[in-house]
Amino acid sequence: MHVDLFDFELPNDHIALRPASPRDAARMLVLNGDATLDRGVADLPDCLRPGDLLVFNDTRVIPAQLEGKRGDATIGATLHKREGPRRWRAFVRNARRLRDGDSIDFGAGVIAIAGDKGEDGSVALDFQGDAPVELLLERAGRMPLPPYIASKRGGADARDAEDYQTLFAREAGAVAAPTAALHFTPGLMAALTAAGIGHATLTLHVGAGTFLPVKAEDTDDHRMHAEWGRIDAATADRLNAVRAAGGRVIAVGTTSLRLIESACDADGRVRPFEGDTAIFITPGYRFRGIDGLMTNFHLPKSTLFMLVSALMGRERMQAAYAHAIAQGYRFYSYGDASLLLPRSG
Repeated sequence: MHVDLFDFELPNDHIALRPASPRDAARMLVLNGDATLDRGVADLPDCLRPGDLLVFNDTRVIPAQLEGKRGDATIGATLHKREGPRRWRAFVRNARRLRDGDSIDFGAGVIAIAGDKGEDGSVALDFQGDAPVELLLERAGRMPLPPYIASKRGGADARDAEDYQTLFAREAGAVAAPTAALHFTPGLMAALTAAGIGHATLTLHVGAGTFLPVKAEDTDDHRMHAEWGRIDAATADRLNAVRAAGGRVIAVGTTSLRLIESACDADGRVRPFEGDTAIFITPGYRFRGIDGLMTNFHLPKSTLFMLVSALMGRERMQAAYAHAIAQGYRFYSYGDASLLLPRSG
């Protein structure tokens, strides 16, 4: 499909620069079959059914943005994907000034050696010393805010260290937050439990590739970046049991959805999964493992807007986004939510 089919105009003042406070005070656009409803995240227990299961991504964002020097050259790096105990792939600003074997000093005693350059333009970085890389990043790194927020605010600040982590963040390794889950609070989780709505977690370490624009003119020519994920056997069994009992599996965030779909067999049964996924979901895809999705509002011509168009229909999503813009919904990572329940649900 032509990428321009997924374009839309978004006024700059609709981009949220801070999350709602409290988190569950965000608005929520509900698409339930043919119905379009303006609700709030706090209404979620009333929008779902007893026996439904919400699936969260428990990845934890690491301070993955680094600023350093190679001689007189300033080098900016955003870590993308771990390749070994001390090796990460990174998207590098000023990469033309780097050669294989160059040393980059990121300050605070953090030094990395540049390695090979990948087909996607990323650079391998080998961190020196014996201290765990996680500790090195805590010393020298910054929270990797999405560029559409960082460029307007001048970068991350102390508030983002808490704002950009979800209630479920446990497994360190993401360089971007699974932002749909940012809306959840202990009070909302208690209300969901009281309404008979369960929850489960899986892990998908979101990479910096999630921020990259689709440069191809046709979706067939776009190559997704791989991300590492895991669904253990107990979680897979629980997801299957919920659907077998007539409940619905509702992915919280596109990361949860993509991992569940990656782990499904042809019969729609979720299998234990551990490894990389580069699944790319566009209209025409047959969903096998999920029955709905809670997600934020996505960028024009992005792979994530293509995904929600696959779930609900492209014209339906274009109309829903036009409605959201007209009604003043806040977009992107710190913005409002949508709950997408296809007609078959």
